[in-house]
Amino acid sequence: MAPYRIRPYRDEDYDAVRALFARGIIEHAPSIYRQMLRSTRVQLGLLVLFTAVRAAAGCWLLALGATALALAAAWPFARSFSTSYVQEALLTDLCDIRSTYMRAPDSCFWVAEAGGAVVGMVAAAPPQDPAQHGEALELRRMSVSRDYRGCGISKALCGEVLRFAQARGYGAVVLYTSIVQVVAQRLYESQGFRKVGATSPSLFASLICFQILHYRLELPGR
Repeated sequence: MAPYRIRPYRDEDYDAVRALFARGIIEHAPSIYRQMLRSTRVQLGLLVLFTAVRAAAGCWLLALGATALALAAAWPFARSFSTSYVQEALLTDLCDIRSTYMRAPDSCFWVAEAGGAVVGMVAAAPPQDPAQHGEALELRRMSVSRDYRGCGISKALCGEVLRFAQARGYGAVVLYTSIVQVVAQRLYESQGFRKVGATSPSLFASLICFQILHYRLELPGR
């Protein structure tokens, strides 16, 4: 494994950062699909479908086929959680990274570089929640290449955000992650973050018990 270094974002990192972010989010689509299938509501719906087709057609094979088609049709919905999130990010803050993070007050963007390639990224910015402005900074867009996970890069990137926030006199750092990003949750909790809330981003998300978890870490010295 090549050694890595963390440095501020440069304009030549633009395409690599966007590609790294997209890959990191899309790879969670299978986990979202499994989360969907574990939902009691979805399981009940599949059972009702199977029973209805079996009763109407009088054929087990048709009932199984209908259920299999429903399962196949559910995959695009699950994947859309990831793809829509990526599209939104690429059209907003990750469309103009320099203006959003490098020129804006109390904001910054870092990359982890190894072997001349960008293998990790993280950002700090004022929180999305206006009620927390002036009180906390938000850790955003954390992602590490699959080939470089487990060697401390995520922890080091997280540390950059914490030091950045503390140096600017903030009392806390907040972040948001999804319920299926279990490894990320463990990392944040190991760094002292605690879960303070959870929301479902849409009605469909609530139906399949998909949640966005809210984390907060109180910084020392305040």
